[in-house]
Amino acid sequence: MNKLLKLFKKLYQWLDRNFITPISRGLYFLFEKFKNNPIHVEKFLNRPLVLVYISLGLAVIVFLLVDSQVINLVETEAEILANEPVNVIYNKENYVVEGLVDSVDIILTGRKSALYLAKQLGEHEVVLDLSDYEASDTPRKVSLTYNQTVGNINYKLDPAYVSVVIKKKESEEHSISYELLNENKLNEKFSVSSVSLDQTTVIAKGSRDALDKIATVKALIDLSNSKFTEAITYNIDNLPLVAYDKDGKVIENVEMVPNTVSGSISFSTYKATVPIVVSTTGSLVAGKSISSITINGKTDYTVDIYGEKSEIENIKSVPVTIDINGKGSGGALTQQVTIRKPNGVRSISESDVKIVVTFGDEKQKTLNISNIRAINLGSGLTVNRTDETPISVQVKGVQSVIDAITEENISAYIDLANFAAGTYDVDIHVDATDPRVSYVVASKVHIVITNS
Repeated sequence: MNKLLKLFKKLYQWLDRNFITPISRGLYFLFEKFKNNPIHVEKFLNRPLVLVYISLGLAVIVFLLVDSQVINLVETEAEILANEPVNVIYNKENYVVEGLVDSVDIILTGRKSALYLAKQLGEHEVVLDLSDYEASDTPRKVSLTYNQTVGNINYKLDPAYVSVVIKKKESEEHSISYELLNENKLNEKFSVSSVSLDQTTVIAKGSRDALDKIATVKALIDLSNSKFTEAITYNIDNLPLVAYDKDGKVIENVEMVPNTVSGSISFSTYKATVPIVVSTTGSLVAGKSISSITINGKTDYTVDIYGEKSEIENIKSVPVTIDINGKGSGGALTQQVTIRKPNGVRSISESDVKIVVTFGDEKQKTLNISNIRAINLGSGLTVNRTDETPISVQVKGVQSVIDAITEENISAYIDLANFAAGTYDVDIHVDATDPRVSYVVASKVHIVITNS
């Protein structure tokens, strides 16, 4: 009734706006114009034929308006009701239906007033009735129906029919694992230490074809949950279950009983404190060397790194790199350097550091070393030096730095990757982890590799 009242109210407002008010204004204008001679107007209107002519003229005008479809109420228009849900009727306990649609578009055509009623009063129920169909591997073309409540409109469904396959529903038991979602949204200092589910198996229901595709069934755990704020154990409920095929794709036409499970998840945080190690690119101006390097005002600067214990334990330092090309003659070099997290590090206590490099005049000295180790020697091979004469190493840097370097501080090695049995002269390399010092080794070491 409320909807009908609103309709009549709108209709009255339309008539008042388009007919009653304009006619009233016209009559008022005529009376105002002839108000000085009211007797003639009254006599004119009292003549019997005058009212007949006026009525006839108004009738002709209304007829022409209706016939030419100037009045919108008699126009034929169309309305589209988009994404109307489809009510599918079938035995959900015994059958699985493939090829269903979730929604359709309803196209209504008719007079504007009828369309308004249809939109306001209609239930717009689209039904796909499969209650009389049995299971079959043959696709069936089934029409959808629309529960039309207003009789003087036409309707069309898009799509008007669907091709469905009805299959017997079967069930089987599957083991459950879990999958972690949104790991990048978890607090960077946390790691998942353990997950447990309150049950290990679930019943999967569906067609035999769908059940045969199941490779795994997983409970989905969303790590973006706002309650995960501490490194403790949380109880979690209503974890959805999803079936995957061998390619990791979700299998849609499978029902899980139950469809959710509960469990618990434990978080831990592991921290290690490691130094920042500075390396350089480019070359200084001739005759200059690095005198000192400070990081945030300290010569030895450490940061805290967080992540999985197995990953963090193998990280001994965090590297940063600065460009010194062409520097050394214009005073100290200051750079703000962004720290890149090493692989396996989830969080780091500093995102950037301030590095200050000072320079001085380059000096050099020579040291003799005897201890040279071999790396990357192939399996089943043995290496020996033919000459144990010490090797000369030239050490370059500012005087205060090279004065502190002794033979024991120099780590020299030869790389024997891809070397077979034989006699070779091999280049000597020095581990140069301190950017303030450079090493030059002019000679080679003579070795013999034999099968052991």
